[in-house]
Amino acid sequence: MLEKSKVTRVPDFHPWVLRKGRPSLKAGQNGMSTLSCIVQGSPMLNPAQRYLTLRALGAPAVLLSLAMQGVFRGFKDTRTPLYATVAGDSLNIILDPILIFVCHLGVNGAAIAHVLSQYLISVILLCKLMQKVVLLPPSVKDLQFSRFLKNGKEFNAPTVRSFLLLARVIAVTFCVTLAASLAARLGTTPMAAFQICLQVWMTSSLLSDGLAVAGQAILACAFAEKDYVKAKAVAARVLQMGFVLGLGLTVVVGLGLQFGSGIFTKDKNVVHLISIGIPFVAATQPINSLAFVFDGVNFGASDFIYSAYSMVLVSVVSIASLFLLWKSHGFVGIWFALTIYMGLRAFAGIWR
Repeated sequence: MLEKSKVTRVPDFHPWVLRKGRPSLKAGQNGMSTLSCIVQGSPMLNPAQRYLTLRALGAPAVLLSLAMQGVFRGFKDTRTPLYATVAGDSLNIILDPILIFVCHLGVNGAAIAHVLSQYLISVILLCKLMQKVVLLPPSVKDLQFSRFLKNGKEFNAPTVRSFLLLARVIAVTFCVTLAASLAARLGTTPMAAFQICLQVWMTSSLLSDGLAVAGQAILACAFAEKDYVKAKAVAARVLQMGFVLGLGLTVVVGLGLQFGSGIFTKDKNVVHLISIGIPFVAATQPINSLAFVFDGVNFGASDFIYSAYSMVLVSVVSIASLFLLWKSHGFVGIWFALTIYMGLRAFAGIWR
């Protein structure tokens, strides 16, 4: 929760076009601040560095949990990852106010709570996975490290798919990270409003990702059985459900942010900017749902090449639009660019 005293205001900003400063990053500045494009001397700089440093401790748990979630998806077991995630997020929700306000740790407390929740998720998934498969072979020789390294050097199908998916993930992550970095250049007030809108936007949109995961597993089985009639029926049904879900999220998110933005902050300037971002956050929900569901359909059909190349192309166009619209329209321009980004993702799925 953002406290009013901790938010530095950007003076004389228009509700549609914010006045932007010109940050200057020195060549020897810390790499994290350079990547985040926070203005040197900004009150956001030190807390951001402390938060990212602590959050980095949870990176092994995040990677391990993501890998194990993929394994459970292969087993068509979506309940176990759901239960593990709910348990971890519940711990995070409980620890956040305790560490941030009771223990007076501030952003450090938020980072610690997140790291602990990630390790809890990993432990739960690991324990459940050990009940299904043998993770540790009888001897070290059975691990076959040489074969693993050899596969990494060879230009075979699994290696190609891995690099394609890696390129896709980088493209997706870079667009959202760039949007956050541009919002940071506008000042603490626009950055606070942007992060609140972004978290709600991504959280609600990822509900559709759960639907896409289910469709991906069913489609993969249908293609393996060469039951193309079933594959078409599943793809059509999942897309219909995704669109309806998106329409429902539009109403829920729009009304929720309109009347519930005070839950996140009491600062009037931040709340005002949130109200400006609500139309973008709410109206793009059907587009986001279709984009995520199309990703699941493509993955279920093992169409990794198209998914990767189309995502890279979409990112190139989106990055250009981010810079152009940010310079001309500030806070609103960033959300226009993100709308273009998700729209292009959905269009790429429809085109395929």
